Amino acid sequence: MNSRGLSVASSLDSPDPLSERSLIEDNNNSSQGGERNILDHQSILLDHVSSSFRREVVNRSFSMKAVNKNDEDLENGMLEKDAEKSVRSNKVVTVHNKALLSGVAYCISSCSMILVNKYVLSSYDFNAGISLMLYQNFVSVVVVSILRLFGVISTEPLTWKLVKVWLPVNVIFVGMLITSMFSLKYINVAMVTVLKNVTNVITAVGEMYLFNKTHDNRVWTALFLMIISAISGGITDLSFHAIGYTWQIINCFLTASYSLTLRRVMDTAKQVTKSGNLDEFSMVLLNNTLSLPLGIFLILVFNEVDYLSRTPLLQLPTFWLVTTFSGFLGLAISFTSMWFLHQTSATTYSLVGSLNKIPLSVAGIFLFHVPTSLENSASIFFGLLAGVFFARAKMQEKSRS
Repeated sequence: MNSRGLSVASSLDSPDPLSERSLIEDNNNSSQGGERNILDHQSILLDHVSSSFRREVVNRSFSMKAVNKNDEDLENGMLEKDAEKSVRSNKVVTVHNKALLSGVAYCISSCSMILVNKYVLSSYDFNAGISLMLYQNFVSVVVVSILRLFGVISTEPLTWKLVKVWLPVNVIFVGMLITSMFSLKYINVAMVTVLKNVTNVITAVGEMYLFNKTHDNRVWTALFLMIISAISGGITDLSFHAIGYTWQIINCFLTASYSLTLRRVMDTAKQVTKSGNLDEFSMVLLNNTLSLPLGIFLILVFNEVDYLSRTPLLQLPTFWLVTTFSGFLGLAISFTSMWFLHQTSATTYSLVGSLNKIPLSVAGIFLFHVPTSLENSASIFFGLLAGVFFARAKMQEKSRS
């Protein structure tokens, strides 16, 4: 349309040969000045009309250019909006994919850790739970130190002030890991997951007395259901072992104490660090490093050295492969849990952790051929649902607060 407008304007500028010839003949034959003036006036009038017409055509040409430009701008704007929507949709898909991937990684690592520990302690009949804990923590320290050396992660330096602040909570941490090993050796995985719900009851009571925190009726109802399921599960457990249940109850108290103590120690520990912060990687390195000398001391106290010197398991390459793999899984739980928390929220993390116990319990029953009954299976399933109900109640309680 632009070239078309320009061609019209150029044709108006060029003279008409026939009109020009008639005007010359009239000028030569005419002898009266009035006629010449009339012709001159007509020529001026024609020029004026021609100029006006040219201006109108040119203006129309420019208006058409403006319309075309507006159409192009509108089209470009629509394309930019479409591109922006496409980018946003891609970002949403990417975020959902990362959240799903981190959640799956966390579930796999946490389930695998418990199943592998159960396999080492029961299938291999390994009677040195403290040594297994010590070796797993040693693997974690080595891996984290290598990652820090290559600049993949950064951790706080272990100063003496930080060690003194963190040592009491580390003692509870080591006791929590050891009692978990001892109970897992005698109790099947499904009952361990159900009995671990007692930890939530102890923690809720501790929060009420130590931090003056109140809970609504839904939370207390879920806690009551957890207690009922743990008692009924223990009564109907065909593979009931008193020593294993004793260690698990102690583990529940130590786990609740660890979570309650950690809140107070964290604030004090941050004050003695150089950056004023203590991230999860630093906590992993701090806990596992401090557990090494304490683990060696407990190995001597419980005389596991004599057992280790006599057992033929240490000569099996497959045993070392499985135990080393369990050490990597322990570290993977720390990394995947941090990744999952970063991609979602603490409430989603808690809910997924409760739901994760269901396939773990089923896998533990079938993989280790656990003898069970209909009553015991119903108690286990009831306890797992109570855990999910507790997580949802905590989510609603937090949203209201």
